[in-house]
Amino acid sequence: MLNGVLFVCHANLCRSPMAEFTARRMLAGRPVSVTSAGTDAVAGRPMHPYAADLVATTGADPETFRTRRLAAEHLTEAVLVLTATRRQRSVCTALAPAALHRTFTLRQFGRLAAAVEPPLSEQDDPLAAAVTAATLARARLQPAPGDADDLPDPVGGTPEDFRRCAEEIERSLRPLAVLIGTAG
Repeated sequence: MLNGVLFVCHANLCRSPMAEFTARRMLAGRPVSVTSAGTDAVAGRPMHPYAADLVATTGADPETFRTRRLAAEHLTEAVLVLTATRRQRSVCTALAPAALHRTFTLRQFGRLAAAVEPPLSEQDDPLAAAVTAATLARARLQPAPGDADDLPDPVGGTPEDFRRCAEEIERSLRPLAVLIGTAG
């Protein structure tokens, strides 16, 4: 059974955990589970300190978070897979080809979700309805320039770089929250 949103980045240290915690906050009260993983993650590590500081400012507790390495079953179980980059999207679809139509970069999905009409009737699964709407939009909209879909990795940067990344994650997730809100 398909379930929830999976965020994927390289090491599961900052972008995907920040997206996971942001989505949990934005989708609170909705029947949507949210998880994350890394294509090259070393399982069991804590979140990057700068990312953890940002998550903590929202009232969430990042202390229990631990990284996990991406596995095919994570992809096949997710209703929606959102990656930080196009390269990670390619890794995901190679690992689980059946997830191809449910896998987007985070920025790509945000752009597509913002361009669709919200479903007019309530759906049994509002997340699946949002994915269907974005998939239809992907087929009819012009693709963006390649790097427009990639979320830059703030690792090695300053706390300000992490803040900018977190803001871009939130900006990209707003259309998803709107679609889910109108579908359910």
